[in-house]
Parts: sequence; structure tokens; C-alpha cells
Amino acid sequence: MFTKAGLYTFIYGERVENAEAPPFLKFRSSKAFITATIAIAVFTDIFLYSVVVPVLPFALTERANVNETDVQKWTSVFLSVYGAALAVGSPIFGWFADRSSSRRAPLLLGLLALGGSTGMLAGGRSLSLLVVGRFCQGLSAAVVWTVGLALLSDTIEKENIGQAMGYIAAATSIGSLLGPLLGGIVYDHAGYYATFAMGFAIIGFDICLRLLMIEKSVAAQWSQSPGNEISESTQSSDNSDRISDGPQIDDRVTKEKANESSPSTPTTPTNWSHRLPPVITLLRIPRLLAALIGCFVASNSLGSFDSVLPLYVKETFSWNSSGAGLIFICLVIPALLGPVIGMASDRYGTRALTTIGLLASVPCWVLLRLVTSNTIRQKVLLCALLALLGLFLTMILAPLMAEIDHCLTMEERRRPGSLGEKGAAAQGFGLFNLAYAIGSLVGPLWAGLIVEKAGWGTMTWTLGLLSGIAAVPVFWWTGGRIMLRGRDRAAGASAVV
Repeated sequence: MFTKAGLYTFIYGERVENAEAPPFLKFRSSKAFITATIAIAVFTDIFLYSVVVPVLPFALTERANVNETDVQKWTSVFLSVYGAALAVGSPIFGWFADRSSSRRAPLLLGLLALGGSTGMLAGGRSLSLLVVGRFCQGLSAAVVWTVGLALLSDTIEKENIGQAMGYIAAATSIGSLLGPLLGGIVYDHAGYYATFAMGFAIIGFDICLRLLMIEKSVAAQWSQSPGNEISESTQSSDNSDRISDGPQIDDRVTKEKANESSPSTPTTPTNWSHRLPPVITLLRIPRLLAALIGCFVASNSLGSFDSVLPLYVKETFSWNSSGAGLIFICLVIPALLGPVIGMASDRYGTRALTTIGLLASVPCWVLLRLVTSNTIRQKVLLCALLALLGLFLTMILAPLMAEIDHCLTMEERRRPGSLGEKGAAAQGFGLFNLAYAIGSLVGPLWAGLIVEKAGWGTMTWTLGLLSGIAAVPVFWWTGGRIMLRGRDRAAGASAVV
């Protein structure tokens, strides 16, 4: 049986004095278990967000007494409310998580918000309650993405972070695929409440994983010896050296450290930057801003499809709602390659993958304008182009999630203390979440308005143009600015001579 101290440790994941090591400590604090827990948390959030999509029109008319003519308007409102909560909550929860003694505590609070929001959506019979439930869903998503990715950053070695982020991207895709599919099937065969019962079952499983998980920093208190501490500190230092664009050690760090120790280097900018809030410091890093631009473009593209693709295939191919939903499989299945793409980014760097993803998506966007008639050839062309776009979008998102982690580590090494005593991992991923949320808001509006005013063909080439423009800053800054890297290598070579 648990002692009182042991029970506290089991629930909160924090050690207290005289507490025995919890059972299965090594497994519960392993990298594989923590990665799986975060991936399941992301899957749960995305699944519960998307499982409501096919059910929402019926809930609005049958339960909230919304007129049929107003369903489209209120559906858009619900999408906007979720995106707004995601955008507002991400920086706030990131700031809170970076000042919390435990990453797991905010994750559990986010799960409570998710359970409460699901209950509101399941039992709500008024528009106000349904809107509040959707808003709480957005807040929960903000917690999962900011705190969860920060915890992953704390756990995984920097040279393997891309592969770990690839698993998160794959979990996102699986959740976005299974949510609408199972939601529609269960609703048709078992009814409204059965759909949400499925969601509560997944939440229960998620609760078990989050309670079992123990952070590395907490687990180390039972296993560390003075010798181990020295070894782990050395290993951490070695790992943090491998965060440049690829497996090579970034020569800029050596150059900048030499400059900092030089008498001619001014110290005022560094001291001034230390007084800035970490979020402002992060927004002053061009490399991070380039990653956020890439995340926005990918999210904007996915949001555009959500807005216009179902209606377009309905009008062009006369497909029903099932066909309009199944067409998204073409976008989702390539995203299952996220771990492979993440592994490639760890090995070859993020610049090549993200730039290729952005540039290669341009002709795919433009060629979508050729899909205009109801023929087998046109349907095959649409599916092929969507599958390619799904692959290229995965090549953008998965490496850029790792790139943000590299930016944070590099900034802390360049200017120790500029991101606060505990760093700013959660706030960095909060900015990623903010960029993703803005893209989710802008994308549907962008695509919907252009299709309505100028047609499908104009919409596709404008999105292709956006990807092409975004490729310039992403290529220039991702992995460190090209010209700066060249000057630093030249300077390092001359110093050796």
C-alpha cells in the first residue's frame, strides 16, 4: 500500500521528504512512455475537437433550436471561438508552465478543462452553454500543445527531438482522421450521447497515462548520485551542442562566446535584453519568427481545405457528406510519415525539408485549378494532389516544431538567463500554438471569401503564392542565417590558422 508521501508522489509527480520511489519508476519516467503520453494527450484533444464536427449541425438544430438558415453562421462561430481560445490561452499557459515546478500539473488542469468542455457539449441545450464548452476546448488545446511540447523538449535529447515531434504530428493526423469518421458513424447508429461517451472513455485513458507519468527531473531525485549528476550534466552539455541545422556543431556558438569575452564587445544590449519578458525576447529572434511563419502557412493551408473542400467536391462531383469527409484521408495519411520526416530533420537539418515542402507545394496548389469536371480522371488528379500536399505540409510542420526547440536552446546558450531562470520552452511552443491558431482562423476566411468572390482557381494560386513567399524567410533563417553561418566558419578557420 502507498504511504501518505508515496500517494502524494503518485498523484502530483513530485517528491516529498522520506517518500519511497514510486513503483515502475524507470518505465514511468522513460522517454518512450513520456513521448507516448504526450502523443495520446494530443490525440485526445484533436479527436474530441473533430468528433463534434459532424454532430454539431444536428446539435444546433435539434438541441439549441437554431434555424436551418443560421446553421452555417453558428458553425463558423464555433470554429472561431475555438481558435480564439487557442490563441489567447497559448501564451498565458506557456508563461504559467515555465514558472510552475512541474509540467504535469498544468497538463492535468488542461485535462479537467477538456472533460468539463466535453460535458458541456454533451449536455448543453443552449447556444451560450455550447459556446462556453467550445471555448474551454480551445483552452485545453492550448495547455496540451504548450505544456506537452515543452515537457517533450525537457525529456528528449536535442539530436532526436525531430523524430519525437514527428510522433506528435502523426498523433494529430490520426485524431483528425478518426474524430469525424467515428463521430459520424457512432452518431448515426447509436445517437448523440453515445458519441460523447466514446470521448469520455478516451479521456479516462488519458487521465491514467498523465497520472502515471513522472517527469525526468522528478525521477532523478531517487536515482541520482553525485557521480551521476556529473555524468548527466556532461551529457546534457554535449547534447545541447548538437542543435544546429543538422548533426554538426554550430560554430556560431563558439564565435559568439568569444565575442562575449572580448573587451570590445558591448554588454549593454545583453543586459537590456535580460530585462525583457521572455516572450518579447523570443519574438526578437529571426530564426524563431521564420519558424512561426512556416507554421502559420501550414495551418492556413489546412484551414483553407476545411472551409472550401467539402463544398467544392459536393458541387463538382455531386458527392454526399460521407464522400466530402473521406476526401480528407488523402491529406491525413501522408502525415503518418511524421516520425520518418522528423528523423530526417534530425539527420539532415530542418532547412532543406521545410524549404522543399513550401516550394513543392506551390505547383500542387496551382494544379488544383485543373479539377473542374466530374470525371474519374479529375477525381484521381484531386486525390493525388491532396496526397502530395499532405506530404509537403508534414515536411513543413514536423521539422519546424523541432526547429523551435533548437531556437530556444541556442538562445539560452548565447545569452544565458535571457529566457528566465527555468528557460522559456512552454512560452516558445505557446508562440508556435499562437501562429497555428491564427492560421486556423485566417485560412477558412481567406479561402471562403476568395472562392465566393473570384472562384476556386483564384483561391488555389493565391495559397500557392503564399507558400512561395514564405519559403524565402524560412530558407534564409531556418537552421541559422546562411550568410552568418558562412562568416562564422570562415572566422573559425582563420582563428585556427
